[in-house]
Amino acid sequence: MKKNIAIIMGGYSSEYQISLKSGTVVYNTLNKEKYNAYCIHVFKDKWVLVDANDNEFPIDKNDFSVVINQTKITFDCVFNAIHGSPGEDGFMQAYFKLIGLPQTSCEAYQAALTFNKRDCLSVLKPYGILTAESYYLNLGDTINEDEIIAKVGLPCFVKANKAGSSFGISKVYKKEALQTAIDNAFKEDDEIIIESFLDGTEVSVGVITYNGKTKVLPITEIVSENDFFDYEAKYLGKSQEITPARLTKSQEEKVNTLAKKVYDILKMKGFTRSEFIFKNNEPHLLEINTVPGLTNESILPQQAAKAGITMAQLFESAIEEALK
Repeated sequence: MKKNIAIIMGGYSSEYQISLKSGTVVYNTLNKEKYNAYCIHVFKDKWVLVDANDNEFPIDKNDFSVVINQTKITFDCVFNAIHGSPGEDGFMQAYFKLIGLPQTSCEAYQAALTFNKRDCLSVLKPYGILTAESYYLNLGDTINEDEIIAKVGLPCFVKANKAGSSFGISKVYKKEALQTAIDNAFKEDDEIIIESFLDGTEVSVGVITYNGKTKVLPITEIVSENDFFDYEAKYLGKSQEITPARLTKSQEEKVNTLAKKVYDILKMKGFTRSEFIFKNNEPHLLEINTVPGLTNESILPQQAAKAGITMAQLFESAIEEALK
């Protein structure tokens, strides 16, 4: 009997368009002989099932069901393709846990923790995970530019604490540009993190649960045409993504071991993609994504392909793991 799979996409953040692309790729890729796949758009003003003719049917949030032509449809599993809130920050995970519906991403606590860059890095530091020097600001705090620069130096990165796809991020070279960068970050979130610039090779490491085991995928090296790996570099072709990365054997072993260690420490499941920069030959963790992009151009599917895993196998494994 075919399983009913709800693919949730969209979301409440600036990343919703990327999420719609990821979710559509999952929908088009899933084996239709094995699964009945449904596209569910989740927005602040509506949760709806969208059919092939763009007809919308409202989701009953009491049990995440939908009625089409007087027939009630329930789901066996949810494939989470929402980048940003509420799919990557724990809200959807907690909701599905409450109603007893399996879903493909990590649990609510892990999602909330990793989505909060400041909290996640703070939790990992006692385990010896190296990170950039950082300074924290909340909306309304007094901004002491000299104190910030004394702590993190210049250039530095100003980031929204809880945002993805490089929204709300700026690279700052001069003290005079710091306030503008802070204002830009506060447009995305009421918390920001200011980090020292790490000059070195940037890599992205996919770690997933695949066929019941933790698997580290081939590493991707990020070479941005822009000043850093910003939105244009990620989504508009302004970067080179080289898989496998041009690392020494020692560097590869170090970052693989570290990425798996982080996955295990945080008790992750599903797909993750961690970003690192090598400084003095040691990988420093930047952040962890728990609902990484799943389009044909996205890094994680590229890494899976290098490992001999097709998109269909990647997505099916995530569903079967959730159903366990």
